[in-house]
Amino acid sequence: MIIETLSTFPCMYDSVMNSSMMRIAQEKGILDFHAYDLRDWTHDRHRTTDDDPYGGGAGLVMKCEPLFEAYDEICSSGEGRDFGSCPERADWAASTKRVPHEPEVPSGTSARAGLPSDWAPPDPPAAPQSDCPKPCTIFLAPQGERFCDETALELAKEERLLFICGHYEGIDERAYTLADRVISLGDYVLTSGELASMVVIDAVVRKIPGVLGAEDGAITESFSDGLLEYPQYTRPAEFRGMRVPDVLLSGDHGKVAKWRREQSLLRTARLRPDLLADVELSPADRDFLQRLGEEG
Repeated sequence: MIIETLSTFPCMYDSVMNSSMMRIAQEKGILDFHAYDLRDWTHDRHRTTDDDPYGGGAGLVMKCEPLFEAYDEICSSGEGRDFGSCPERADWAASTKRVPHEPEVPSGTSARAGLPSDWAPPDPPAAPQSDCPKPCTIFLAPQGERFCDETALELAKEERLLFICGHYEGIDERAYTLADRVISLGDYVLTSGELASMVVIDAVVRKIPGVLGAEDGAITESFSDGLLEYPQYTRPAEFRGMRVPDVLLSGDHGKVAKWRREQSLLRTARLRPDLLADVELSPADRDFLQRLGEEG
């Protein structure tokens, strides 16, 4: 899978993407990750990516021009904007940078007299074509769909993801026309979309086969079957008067599986009863929950 991010603070990804499972996924060749700096698609000395909102108000709004320009280039040129290693792409990138242009003055026309009324700058050369699939483009915003394990599983099936991360007061509304999906982590505010995208990326990548060490690691996690995960224990068997349940020490795999299922049901019923409505329950599950309700 290819995962790319477009933001004003790409260095924020350094720690997360170079540690733990994200690093291992890249080392295994399962994940190709690249963080783009939106400022690379600005054309003023201050590398401006935001401006005052129309109509007034507090904060700054991210401009749509650099977002669209970056999106077009990323989609057309493929993953990994390392122009230094590819002369053709380097030439193309240099030729499309907006620099002061001194047009050729047609013969018989004085430069002081101005340009002909029909003069227009030449079109930039087309971006080199790439075999990379077009990315599924994701914005992180409060108005988006609520992120959940099912969404992570859907995104894990994509070949290429591009996260466009907002900052400051928000993003020019016209930029959302680029979005394939808009996702929200919940009803709270973060400093930037980079933070939210890291959560989504981690949840998605661990769903990709081969990333987790255990073959069924992602299958038994919370929410994989709609329930919260059962309690986990490790050595020592007893610590400060707290003992590991005897069933986990019994060696009886059937009893262990039954205990874990019931504990998942118990934990979900007590902490997240709203999840039970969407869970496919067996007759044994229903009997257990009924007894649980009778016991109070």
